[in-house]
Amino acid sequence: MTTTRRKAVLIGAAHYRRGSYGRNHPLAIPRVSLTFDVIKAYGALSDEEFRVSRAATARELARFHTREYIQALQRSEAFGHVRHEDRLRHAVGTLENPYFPGVFYTPALATGGSIQGAEEVLAGRHAFSPAGGMHHAVPDQARGFCYFNDVVLAILTLREADRRVLYLDLDAHHGDGVEAAFWNDPAVFTVSLHMDTAYAYPFRGGGLQDQGGPQAPGSSFNVPLPKGTGDADYLAILRHILPAICGRFAPDVIVVQAGTDALHGDPLGRFRLSTTGFLTAIAEVIGVGLPVLVTGGGGYHPLLLARAWTGVWALLSGRTLPAALPDAAAQALRAVGWDADEDEPYYDNLFRSRLDHPDTDHISDWLPAFMRQLDGHVVLGRTSWVS
Repeated sequence: MTTTRRKAVLIGAAHYRRGSYGRNHPLAIPRVSLTFDVIKAYGALSDEEFRVSRAATARELARFHTREYIQALQRSEAFGHVRHEDRLRHAVGTLENPYFPGVFYTPALATGGSIQGAEEVLAGRHAFSPAGGMHHAVPDQARGFCYFNDVVLAILTLREADRRVLYLDLDAHHGDGVEAAFWNDPAVFTVSLHMDTAYAYPFRGGGLQDQGGPQAPGSSFNVPLPKGTGDADYLAILRHILPAICGRFAPDVIVVQAGTDALHGDPLGRFRLSTTGFLTAIAEVIGVGLPVLVTGGGGYHPLLLARAWTGVWALLSGRTLPAALPDAAAQALRAVGWDADEDEPYYDNLFRSRLDHPDTDHISDWLPAFMRQLDGHVVLGRTSWVS
């Protein structure tokens, strides 16, 4: 392993080894703990780089969420079930957002970690909060498996320090909760590359849209992509829009939601990104040269996720890791017992290498016309910018 070591911190907690999302939640698979196991197998984390996550307090959560909603989650955790009226009002205890023991504490812990990540960025370090990235939650309801919107609260921490924030959402699903939270803030620009919502959650129609409130017109940019989008298409789009947005918006900080459900093989995604392509996207963002906070997000294939997030940490901390997985990492991955795609040709490689390579490395027929549509969009075509 070679290294050019950047100042970076990784935020986690032992809590994530204890079935923190119960049994019925889609995030009940090992994610944060497995990522730490792979990183440690590489010897890629020093004591100085690790931060123990703290839980966000009710007062901190109330900077975005309603007091009634916070109390409903606290009450559900204390009583061991969700009251009918809380289920109806706050969408907790549903198939989409199931009850689990620790339904308040676990998302509060993830939120505290992302707030800490923002504080580390303000102190001059890159930060990675893999338990975070719960980008769908709204002030008074759980949405899309998300209970507290840690991303919003992290960005609010940066805004309170007068930082201009570019939020880039790489999750396969639209970062709608974050977009809505900063709809009218001209100092936060939100960008989301996601599955077109004509066919994917949150199912709100499709196509490019100019977004933003009256005080921040054009401050949100949605890039809805078709099924089967691969590395070449995805990276061409990112490289096209990122310099333009950074040049015109002039952010101080970049916050990245790095959900891995955009990877080929994820059971809830419909893209064909390779781990190599995904990490190239992260490297493009780091290459802008600004402080970066990365959160986790979606990702429902634990082996793909842990390999990818190990690479994210390596990029943030300036390490160059071998592609070959150490024996201890391979053992940790095999111990998960994941066999949902064991008949796929890529399966054996999941235990040999932290990288895979694109099977869609060519430009798709739809991309040139899509690029022309992007160029005609107000976000890239406007001659002035919100101040």
